[in-house]
Amino acid sequence: MSFLAPIALIGLVLAVPIVLMYMLRLRRREQIVSSTFLWRQVLQDQEANTPWQRLRRNLLLFLQLLILALLVLALMRPFVSVPALSAARVAFVLDASASMAATDGGDGQTRFEAARAQAQALLDTLSGDTEITVIRAAARPELLTPYTTDRNAVRNALQQARVGAGEADWLAALTLAGAGAQDQPDFAVVLFTDGGLTETASFDASLIQGRVSVVPVGTASENIAISALSVRALPGGQPQLFAELTNTGVVDAEVVFILRANVDALPLVSERYSVPAGTSLPIVSNAPLPDDVRVLTANISPSVSSASRDLLPLDDTASVVLREDTAINILLVSEGNLFLEQVLSLLPGVRAFRASPSNALPAQPFDVIVFDRTLPERLPTAPDLLFIAPPTDLAGWFTVAESPTTGSSLRTTDDPRTAFVDVSTVSVLSYRALDSIAWAQPLITTEDGAPLVVAGERGGQQAAVFAFALSESDLPLNIAFPILMTNLIDSFKPASMADDGTGQAERPHPLRPPLDADTLRVTLPDGSVRELPVLGREMTFAETDQLGVYTVEAIRQGQPTQSESFAVNLFSPSESDIAPRSASLGGQPLQTNAADEQQPLELWPWVALLALAILLLEWEQYHRRQRLPTPPAKRPKPTRQKTWVSR
Repeated sequence: MSFLAPIALIGLVLAVPIVLMYMLRLRRREQIVSSTFLWRQVLQDQEANTPWQRLRRNLLLFLQLLILALLVLALMRPFVSVPALSAARVAFVLDASASMAATDGGDGQTRFEAARAQAQALLDTLSGDTEITVIRAAARPELLTPYTTDRNAVRNALQQARVGAGEADWLAALTLAGAGAQDQPDFAVVLFTDGGLTETASFDASLIQGRVSVVPVGTASENIAISALSVRALPGGQPQLFAELTNTGVVDAEVVFILRANVDALPLVSERYSVPAGTSLPIVSNAPLPDDVRVLTANISPSVSSASRDLLPLDDTASVVLREDTAINILLVSEGNLFLEQVLSLLPGVRAFRASPSNALPAQPFDVIVFDRTLPERLPTAPDLLFIAPPTDLAGWFTVAESPTTGSSLRTTDDPRTAFVDVSTVSVLSYRALDSIAWAQPLITTEDGAPLVVAGERGGQQAAVFAFALSESDLPLNIAFPILMTNLIDSFKPASMADDGTGQAERPHPLRPPLDADTLRVTLPDGSVRELPVLGREMTFAETDQLGVYTVEAIRQGQPTQSESFAVNLFSPSESDIAPRSASLGGQPLQTNAADEQQPLELWPWVALLALAILLLEWEQYHRRQRLPTPPAKRPKPTRQKTWVSR
């Protein structure tokens, strides 16, 4: 320890007058007497008032000398040298990804809490004119406070920061941090992280014109996670559950896997599994489920005999929404087409029927109607439609050329419905060109761009059009035909309002509201409700920060008309693997010490605070001595009883 003002040591000479005052002080003892008449002569005696007294042990004298010593020590400004960061502008970037919720700190402290404590300690070493900002690196980076010299604002921002439940977008967070160096040459960025900087190998480090350093947190790698959970129920079959348990530690783990219909229900499945270190264990269960179950929740916990710890609780629970794959009904209106009949009969989850064009359409409702080289007099408005080689125009839908065009080699467009469809070896003899198809997107075209297969949506109906007859091409003889038909029929299936039953934390989840809905009401896992106005057929819900089950209701004129659910889970291998890793940026490792110089940390405020505490103690002792002693209470005189004896 050193001193900035050692000359203040001369203040100790004030101890001399304090001691002299105690030696010169008259020492009279107060005593209560019945009368002062007999004491007049004593009071007039001046010999008792001797000017000098022998110095005796006195608690007040000791406390006063100690206060003086502490005040002199505070004036000398003692300090110790500590590592510090020197920069005119500093950006604190807190890693708020799910792995920072690991509890490998002391007393159950999470890594995020340790990172906040490290940031608080580094904040105290910065000079008073340094501008500081705090950025929370999560799936959506958040600026907690703009650049400021107000230390209280920075401390409040650090205290209010919370860890997330998903992966962090480091590219966006670092870009946001680098924006602060545009007008400041003396700039530094400090990352508080466990090293899980994903997708930063391609980051252009020149975007940050300053020093970048990292303060590492986290020490352990022991974690057991539910890395996958799904349920598949084929039409008419029993649901089958698939789960995957992952052990990222270095010790084999014994876990108990519990499956419930909801969080508080009795277990449907309770099994014990041994998961080897550093591997994943698949689980397949055919246990019967109640008919009314729509949501399943799985949970794992280390058994009592397990030697491995589970340090990340976020991935110990996962949920899945059961969606029954119901079969769809397809009507084929054709004079006879063996290729279509065979492919429709082989598609999974499809019940196909055939009708003659000369007869009226059946009254039975169908999900999809296929018109093969024919058109009805009146187009149905409910089902989805597939037109193959339409003979004439269809008002509002398409027009066809009067004369056929000689075919050529084909190619597919970049559309999900042409996935795995290879038409490079397919040839078409002739086709009738399509026009007025602004509602559709081309799926297969000729080399010169003429559309041969188009698909889209018009007026709430999904439809696809083949510009050629199957008999005019060798497409039915190619493997591309059943793949193309499967993709088209899958796109015709009724879309789920919640789109997919499972999503990832802090990732936007797609929603598809019904045509008649004016509002979507979303209930979050914690019970809070969000209402979204319907602005189109494709929407997204971005507030997926909580893990659990979300319920989506379609509202029409204030009344719910449809309800579905989707689950949000962690399911992130990079976050479940909590082993600390070295941080790098642009392929270069980062400096692991944010401090770049030594800075004095003054201790005088603590010394002055101790002096104040002792002063209060001295004041209490002084006033205690000024109180007069209370005389003891007089005991009542015992009375003697007399006994009379008669003779």
